[in-house]
Order: sequence, then C-alpha cells, then structure tokens
Amino acid sequence: MATQAHPQTRNDAEVLTSALSRIAQFWHLSNSKLGAVLGLSPATVSRLRGGRSVLDPASKSFEAGQFLLRLFRSLDALLGSDDDAARRWLETRNLDLDARPFDLIDSFRGLITVCDYVDAHRARV
Repeated sequence: MATQAHPQTRNDAEVLTSALSRIAQFWHLSNSKLGAVLGLSPATVSRLRGGRSVLDPASKSFEAGQFLLRLFRSLDALLGSDDDAARRWLETRNLDLDARPFDLIDSFRGLITVCDYVDAHRARV
C-alpha cells in the first residue's frame, strides 16, 4: 500500500512546486522573496524553479507553499485574474493589516493572516 501513496505524493509535490514557480513569475517574486515565504534558501528556490528539485510534502515549506497557492487563488478570484492588480494589492499598505501584505507573507503567521483576510473579503462578494 505504501508504494501506491508515494507516486501520488511525488505528483502533489511536483504540481505544487510548479504552481509556486508560476506564482513567483506572475508576482515577480525573487528567489530571495519566495525563499523567505517558504523558509528556504535562495539557492534551494532556484533549484525548485529550475525543475531540479521539488518540495518535500512532509515539510513546513510545503505547507507554506499551500498557503501561498491559496492566497494566489483567492486574489485571482477576487480581482478577476488580474495579476498586476494582485501584485499592486500585495505591495500597497493595508490599513486593516497595518502593513503591506507583501511584507507580512515572509512569516508563516503573516501568510495565514493575509490568506484569512483575503478569504474573508471574498466571502462578502
């Protein structure tokens, strides 16, 4: 049974890693910034973005990646798939959050806070 679960786990890791690379491209995140969000070194992020490595599904980085994907999808839905608008929102100081969301997502707690904030606004729409 364990061998059947492994290929799916590997596939999930490949899919998430690829999605995070695309998000970084859409939002113009440097390897350093994506590394800060995921808790990884810029060199490791470079290998992820280059397809030479994938996130470990058992890692905190994988979990942070899932939250970053959640944030991307929530902003995408809220802003009508406008990546430039999403990037501007992330870079603009938010009075409710008392910071730029872009700065908050460097910590796991901040990433969750921003995700929850966006999801709460999506629920109102």
